Amino acid sequence: MSQQQAKLVLASKSPYRAQLLKNVGLDVESQPADIDERAVETPLLKAGLNAADIAEILAQTKATDVSKKNPDAYVIGCDQTLSLDDELLHKPANMEEARSRLLKMSGKTHQLNSAIVLVRNEEVLWSHVEIARLKMRDLDPGFIGRHLAKVGDSVLSSVGAYQIEGEGLQLFEKITGDYFTIMGLPLLPLLSELRQRKLIDG
Repeated sequence: MSQQQAKLVLASKSPYRAQLLKNVGLDVESQPADIDERAVETPLLKAGLNAADIAEILAQTKATDVSKKNPDAYVIGCDQTLSLDDELLHKPANMEEARSRLLKMSGKTHQLNSAIVLVRNEEVLWSHVEIARLKMRDLDPGFIGRHLAKVGDSVLSSVGAYQIEGEGLQLFEKITGDYFTIMGLPLLPLLSELRQRKLIDG
């Protein structure tokens, strides 16, 4: 089966993730899942699951939901969680929360847990989690304020209150993990899986 014969659907409303897939030559259609992520996540936290497991289950839940509406399509689901000292953090609601988030992560290493799955006819065919570890510099509160004033509320779209592809990179001392994992879409393992299934040329 060629890429042209297999319908690929991205279970996400993120234009950035869709563009990453298109950049590597995949013909994908984007359809966001209709799920309440916090409702899915809450019992998982109570059950003691870690942030990487939660990312994987959320990715599977999104892809399975979209798969119901797209019979026989190969649905790509993804999710990313951020964990700091075993605490799961969410996107900041406002700039004050973003400032507090950066102060909290200052001088510490946090994890970005990026899950990606492939689902067809509501069956999970493949699932994978990549982890990036990012250590922030010791950040001066004044610098944090100036940085946020400069970059603006675009940081509210990021769970870490930074955008590594822009000036957010200046916040860091050390990063372990590939760029696509940090972006929330581990592309290399996905492309490998699609080639093995002969869904793309390889």
